[in-house]
Amino acid sequence: MKIFYGVQGTGNGHITRARVMAKEIYAAGLEVSFQFTGRPADKYFDMEIFNGYRVRDGLTFNTDHGRVSYLKTALDAKPITFVRDVSSLDLSGYDLVISDFEPVTAWAAKRQHKKVLGIGHQYAFNHKIPRAGSDPIADQVMRYFAPADVGVGLHWHHFGQAILPPIIDTPELPKSIIKNKIIVYLPFEDQNEVINLLAPFKDFEFHIYAPDVVVSTYEHITCNPLSRVGFQKDLYDCAGIISNAGFELASECLQLGKKILAKPLHAQMEQISNAAALQQLGYGHAMKDMDSAVIESWLHNNNAVHITYPNIAKVLVQWIKDGMPTMDADFIDSVWNLVNVEHIQQ
Repeated sequence: MKIFYGVQGTGNGHITRARVMAKEIYAAGLEVSFQFTGRPADKYFDMEIFNGYRVRDGLTFNTDHGRVSYLKTALDAKPITFVRDVSSLDLSGYDLVISDFEPVTAWAAKRQHKKVLGIGHQYAFNHKIPRAGSDPIADQVMRYFAPADVGVGLHWHHFGQAILPPIIDTPELPKSIIKNKIIVYLPFEDQNEVINLLAPFKDFEFHIYAPDVVVSTYEHITCNPLSRVGFQKDLYDCAGIISNAGFELASECLQLGKKILAKPLHAQMEQISNAAALQQLGYGHAMKDMDSAVIESWLHNNNAVHITYPNIAKVLVQWIKDGMPTMDADFIDSVWNLVNVEHIQQ
């Protein structure tokens, strides 16, 4: 079987999920070609697993001071390039087309009348799950950005719907953690503002990761460039993370038993909904804006949630090999019965 797999590259969560899927696809002996869109080619990192991947412009969302700017998004869009990329992508030699919310692949397949399998968190919004911050623009974006004929939605909980748990690596829990070590990943915020906000909390050790590294003059605040290896090493033994409300990173934190403080991007329905779901489920905390009082309270709260998720990538690859039968209630239940939720004290 030959698979063409399109991945949205605007954030790192989609790429992280694709890495896990790639490993299981290769293990199953299937052939796959990856395409990434949404950021410049030189901004991708740690991409060795995606043998011979290709990059196109695609579409992305622009942010300004922690808020999605639809005006900047529209002004910076390249509709002619997008149409050209869709028209030039030949999918005739592939048996299956997968889109992880990647628009060039999805629309090229639609144009060529090829069935598209959508895999990702965004496709869970086709079901009745916690939703917040919705508006007409957000609803249309979710519906038409990367349409799929069959959508496999992913979430931290089933909410009584036909969705699956997250696709993440399943590492061993760390034997010990550094209780005052906190990871900070707020790539869409002004990093100087983040540093100034964290500066008073000198009893804690902050490790900031950001696309553009600024210099910290504080001993307890370290600024790092984006690096999957470095980030994973710090994430492994930290107590918790302050981050935007991206789905994949929160999933990794739940799998590792880390406490979470999420600051969703303003005007980004998916992230606002994720923050609402974390709070509704009791899996994490959220703040609407960068709030020192909320941060201080969260820093001194030692409650966390550890969730053991099964290898969903392996489940999905086997499902694909079996011909993608309808995911009935028995199938969905059999997967969620393997999930274990534990509330812990750090």
